[in-house]
Amino acid sequence: MNANRSTSPLADGNSSISISETDVSCRVPLFVLFVSAAIWLFLASVFGLMASVKFHDPNFLSNTAFLTYGRVHPVATNALLYGFGIQAGLGVALWILARLGNTRVAQPLVIAIGGSLWNLGVLVGIFEIFLGNSTGFEALEMPGYAAVFLFLGYLLIGICAATTLHSRRERRLESPQWFFLAALFWFAWIYSTAMLLLGGTPVRGITQAIVAWWFSANLQNVWLVFVGLAASFYFIPLLMNRKLHSQYLALLTFWTLILFASWSGIPNSAPVPAWIPAVSTVATVLTIITVLAVIVNVYKTVGYGCSQTSNPPSGKFFAFGIAAFVVAWLMNIAAAIPDINSVLHFTWFTTAQWHLNVYGFFSLTMLGAIYYIVPLVTGMEWPFVKWVRAHYWLAAIGTIVLVLPMAIGGVIQGTKLSNPQVSFIETAKGMLPFLKASSVGELFILLGHLLLLINIIALSVRYHKKHFVPVYEAATAELKPSEAKS
Repeated sequence: MNANRSTSPLADGNSSISISETDVSCRVPLFVLFVSAAIWLFLASVFGLMASVKFHDPNFLSNTAFLTYGRVHPVATNALLYGFGIQAGLGVALWILARLGNTRVAQPLVIAIGGSLWNLGVLVGIFEIFLGNSTGFEALEMPGYAAVFLFLGYLLIGICAATTLHSRRERRLESPQWFFLAALFWFAWIYSTAMLLLGGTPVRGITQAIVAWWFSANLQNVWLVFVGLAASFYFIPLLMNRKLHSQYLALLTFWTLILFASWSGIPNSAPVPAWIPAVSTVATVLTIITVLAVIVNVYKTVGYGCSQTSNPPSGKFFAFGIAAFVVAWLMNIAAAIPDINSVLHFTWFTTAQWHLNVYGFFSLTMLGAIYYIVPLVTGMEWPFVKWVRAHYWLAAIGTIVLVLPMAIGGVIQGTKLSNPQVSFIETAKGMLPFLKASSVGELFILLGHLLLLINIIALSVRYHKKHFVPVYEAATAELKPSEAKS
């Protein structure tokens, strides 16, 4: 990979672009995307903690209508997926595409406008959810008029990202570029299709549920995984100072995600023709090929060199993210097997798998990328460098404390629900210790996100004082009347 080159020779004789020029071109759009993503991530943690507490303390904020669980939970989910996830993913994709392509990012101001439209759409959508105007579809709760801003913002960013890839000076495509290019088109396709079939000209009956399951699975199991693995396949070799072990294994990962993960998501208990959940189950089980390909590729890339290579704090995020990916997808595959699914489907086990995939894998991978990219783009170190490592430990411990009790409790819950001699009330009460433990995990995660938010705001203020204040003072100095000399 060409990540470490300051310049690259070109076959066509054109002058090459330095890394610093690439980073400078990304500065404005990444400020918009990353700062906004950090704010939404913190808010997602706040409302996620509220939703978690409500399960073992129903009276918590029960007298406030817009803070009921039915509104707080989708707000937390949408803030995490749309406010943080897609924004952070697009920002990381833009930077890596420009770096690997040895080019400047195309139309940075247009990207910044697109990011602003995206944030406006998320803000409108979450406000409407608070007012009770949710669509009721998982991961699609925001109403159609908010989706207009989202789609326009994504369209502007996506076109500029595709233009950046097209204008690359390094013509050879690396594996992260495949994943990012597919992700750009994938979200535009699934989101527009889902909004059209569920909002514009809605289909009828159970078909709505099928479309909602299809969209949710493609967003979480394809788009997020595309972006998360692309970042991992770029940064892990970069931090290890070696090449990715096999581009062919990366290509196998790419196609198996498209062929199998895109068909997953339909539960075995769905009241639909039997062939639909059967195909979904087979496709989910076949994603074991994807998991094995990632394991082999990362293991062969890293080898036994971890202990001999300095691992910056951002590298720990990627290591945890890959481990979380493997465990989350093994959980997903196991839960898709009919005999196991009949026990675990309506339990906290599936929630634990969701958190491990969306937060443990994707979000921590994006956090590692943000911590690595921002100092390069701004030319300034993080104001509180030690907080980066502290954030990692809070996020890692918080994820484990959040997921592990849910997963164990889910297995126990499923076993009790399958036993007709155990009452539902007894089963629900038995889950309280596990839910309380998971709330502690949510608290750790919230504290980590607070450190990120303070760090990135402090860096923004420092950058403003260093670059904008002197320019403003110099520009206005000539306008001030000269003082009379005594």
